[in-house]
Amino acid sequence: MLFEDAASYYEKLESVTSRISMIDILAEMFGKAEKEEMRPLIYMTQGLLGPPFEGIQIGIAEKFAQQAIASATGFTKEEVVADAKRTGDLGNTAEGLARKTKLKRMSSRKQSVRDVFAMMLKTASTSGSGSQEAKIRNIAALLASASPLEARYIIRLALGKVRLGAGDATILEALSKMATGERRSKALLENAYNICGDLGKVGEVLAESGMKGIEKVKVSVFNPIRPALAERLPTSEEILEKMHGKCAVESKYDGLRAQVHLDKGKKRVEIFSRNLEKLTPMLPEIAEAALSEVKAERAIIEGEAIAYNEETGEFRPFQETIQRKRKHGIEEFSETMPLHLFAFDLMYLDGEDYLEKPYHERRAKLEYVIKGSKTIIPSGRIIAENPKELEKYFEEQISEGLEGIVAKDLNAPYVAGARKFGWIKLKRSYKGELSDTVDLVIVGYYLGRGSRAEFQFGGLLAAVYNEKRDMFETITRIGTGFSEEQMKSFKRMLDKIKRPGKPARVDAVVVPDFWVEPTYVVTVRADEITKSPMHTCGKEGETGYALRFPRIVSDGVREDKGPEDATSTKEIIEMYGMQKRVKVEDK
Repeated sequence: MLFEDAASYYEKLESVTSRISMIDILAEMFGKAEKEEMRPLIYMTQGLLGPPFEGIQIGIAEKFAQQAIASATGFTKEEVVADAKRTGDLGNTAEGLARKTKLKRMSSRKQSVRDVFAMMLKTASTSGSGSQEAKIRNIAALLASASPLEARYIIRLALGKVRLGAGDATILEALSKMATGERRSKALLENAYNICGDLGKVGEVLAESGMKGIEKVKVSVFNPIRPALAERLPTSEEILEKMHGKCAVESKYDGLRAQVHLDKGKKRVEIFSRNLEKLTPMLPEIAEAALSEVKAERAIIEGEAIAYNEETGEFRPFQETIQRKRKHGIEEFSETMPLHLFAFDLMYLDGEDYLEKPYHERRAKLEYVIKGSKTIIPSGRIIAENPKELEKYFEEQISEGLEGIVAKDLNAPYVAGARKFGWIKLKRSYKGELSDTVDLVIVGYYLGRGSRAEFQFGGLLAAVYNEKRDMFETITRIGTGFSEEQMKSFKRMLDKIKRPGKPARVDAVVVPDFWVEPTYVVTVRADEITKSPMHTCGKEGETGYALRFPRIVSDGVREDKGPEDATSTKEIIEMYGMQKRVKVEDK
């Protein structure tokens, strides 16, 4: 496939406001790709150069992209900068100046998808002395032989700002439609993605071997598994009833969810976050413990990494643990505030897939392989058979500064990438108001007025994620609780992902001053969930769900969560039901 053909499809994707239209466009594009082009095409459509867990970034800053555009078009860098200020998008600037180029096209040969992808990978791997100049030359070379439309997306790829709005579920439905003619026939594809965490791999296997090949995708070390998620219930009685009268009850830690992949033969450990990003450099003591203390040659273990004082038994707040997600000072932090991994599941062990095994078997084997470890230790746990036992353990965890508990069905498999009643969390009692926090996706923002006019920021439009629709549904406008520094920070951050119109995967009635691509997740507290005609969360007829008196929790943006990790529409509806039920019981 020529890159100019892919660019034409990308332009179509940018212009549509319907998710169904996006799926149709993507299915047509994937259907025209050669087998060996599927993987790079999917990555580039995601705005990536590989799966998220590989963390490949080109590393081109805007000033170097401006220089590459100048070099390829004959305009001065000052002229490029001036045009970028006018368009607000370097991709659009590259396209416009390419139309008016002062130089002859370097080559008449048209570039393929693989040509562009290979050059982007080469650029990403360039390092050392003179690397920035080499990166500029590489991007300039691509631009010099590109059409104006190709130039738009070459620059956006180089900057990591493709922003086509195609989420994982949308791409899976498009692949399904390409292969079967039905976008809803995606269950096998979704399962393969859940256990390998790599959409490019799923697309490649599908193109090469069809659905039969997809059925053979298996768990493998260093391909992170999409994490299982827990449902909510408000009382211990309801949890035990759902669990058939007996369940495991584990401590719920407020730390960094971490999936540890170990291969002792290769002397290699990789640790991945809940959204499949590599955490290994940030958690050196856990990586070292996996190699030296785990009794297995190859394994995948999941747990929660949290700062813990062994002498006092004190758990440190999430705000302190999250400081590990930085590039500098890791060694100092690992000495002054060492982390432990409280392991709660085993997913793979020495060639054997453990996902389908019942929880009680996975837990028993987990405890065996980490027995004696001082850094990777089993999560706290009891087996409860009556509500009083569960409630007592819950209260003990709260008193120790933990979030609460997770009840687990003793016979349930590990359900990758899904929220099922095999796991049920109880974080704190509902008292007729929303006492728990929710994680929301920013989909728009408002200009400041009055005392906020100088900051040009007046609040956020936030949404939840509807898993079934693969859509973001608005639930609230957040206008209070911002410090001056936060207002400046949000303005800078959101200006970079502004869109001229509503993103295709956003469902909204209210209209903000500026739409943004769903990217950032914030933690929000509110007084209660109410019914409202103004928002689309769980909307039936004219009424959806909204938050009353929402405010940002001081931690701000959740760096460990992607937009699809936000609180779901289903969870909001369930929380509303719990809240309403408790209000009735309190009367």
